[in-house]
Amino acid sequence: MQARQLAIVIDAADPDALRTFWVAAMRYEPHGSAGAYRSAMPPAGEPGPKLVFQQVDDPQTPTKNRLHLDIIVGDEIRAETDRLLGLGATTVSDLIEEVGTSWIVLADPEGNEFCLVYDT
Repeated sequence: MQARQLAIVIDAADPDALRTFWVAAMRYEPHGSAGAYRSAMPPAGEPGPKLVFQQVDDPQTPTKNRLHLDIIVGDEIRAETDRLLGLGATTVSDLIEEVGTSWIVLADPEGNEFCLVYDT
């Protein structure tokens, strides 16, 4: 069984500025944008996760997740949801469809939210 691809999603008041910072910090390259989302990737052929900067209006607080993982599962989104629920995850949202992709928000056994994503 092949390992899953991973994207790290970071909440941002200004996703363009935050992406610019992390592109320079990580020596990444801007990858694309759609709606409230911007992304960055390692240079071609280099290892590393995709970074996604998600514009949010609410400010950072001590109890808000500002960072979460997206697990890219392709068309296995329903089967992978069932598998992870069997491992102890809980459902936070139904299927969400936006900017040409879809995802389901789950939480791990300690309540940390993550997404199963068709594609990022």
